[in-house]
Amino acid sequence: MNQHSDRLFEALEKEDYETLASFRYALRRFLKFSEQAAESKGLTPRQHQALLAIKGYPGRDYVTNGELAERLQIHHQSAVGLVNRLQRMGLVERTAAEDDRRKSYIRLTRQGADILEQLTAAHKRELLAIASHLEQLLRHLQKSQEPHSSDENFLKCAREDRQL
Repeated sequence: MNQHSDRLFEALEKEDYETLASFRYALRRFLKFSEQAAESKGLTPRQHQALLAIKGYPGRDYVTNGELAERLQIHHQSAVGLVNRLQRMGLVERTAAEDDRRKSYIRLTRQGADILEQLTAAHKRELLAIASHLEQLLRHLQKSQEPHSSDENFLKCAREDRQL
């Protein structure tokens, strides 16, 4: 370890661990919600993530297999298999690129877009419901970098965690 990282570890206090644990707990609860929402629509969480990555790709409404793999942080061949399954389900379609027939573009079908719209609306509502709690935890993490900081919001967050 270097001198900077040693100082970082020395500066950690019990509150830092509690805040990080509370933050991870809130994220895990959201991920569990997301998994259950996807499953309620007959999708795996990864299939839902793929639909979102396609629709949410910056600047356009299609992706290549490579772009999808990067967005999902999976291997290219895993993305190909995922797209094959989504295509069989009628949720995505492939079209050959005009400039390079070896490359294909993946777009949502109407059915895929409808399912994603329902899931996205539910996720947006859930995120709005937990946003203030996450913001408080992040503010506490930022303030913990200040010398001798104390934060009343931390106590409020800890109480909210117990109520969840």
